[in-house]
Amino acid sequence: MEIYKKILKLNLPFYKYDIIKKNDKLFIKDIIKSKYLILTPEEWVRQHFINFLITEKKVPAKLIRTESKLVYNKMTKRTDILVYAQEGHQLLLIECKASHIKLNEKTVFQLSIYNAKLKTPFIAITNGIQHYFWHKINENEYARLKELPDYGEMNKYYT
Repeated sequence: MEIYKKILKLNLPFYKYDIIKKNDKLFIKDIIKSKYLILTPEEWVRQHFINFLITEKKVPAKLIRTESKLVYNKMTKRTDILVYAQEGHQLLLIECKASHIKLNEKTVFQLSIYNAKLKTPFIAITNGIQHYFWHKINENEYARLKELPDYGEMNKYYT
């Protein structure tokens, strides 16, 4: 299990993860759902980014949802991370990719397709190494951010 720490070094704060091995497969405990999920490279990124949201950006864990169902053009999809405002509105959509996946127009397009349905004012994409953040300016335009604002700042969007 120490091998994951060395091989999959991410550009995110380290956290004390809980990994178990069952039937020759590794599982990581999901911080939000409090259950074990198969440890894939994408799940490794997702769990680290959730930890980043909670510890660095002060997002309340109870306002984070993972793998929420989304229906788009009659196709069922799943969002990686969805953060809610204190008032219950969807605030931030995050698409996670494995660290070996390059973030490019195709991956950003996937994020924009999901957000066409959700309409969150903040969106982000990460592969654990690179992170890109945007804030909605108007109905069809987003501005790129150098970093993700703290939860309190993002939440002001709805106050």
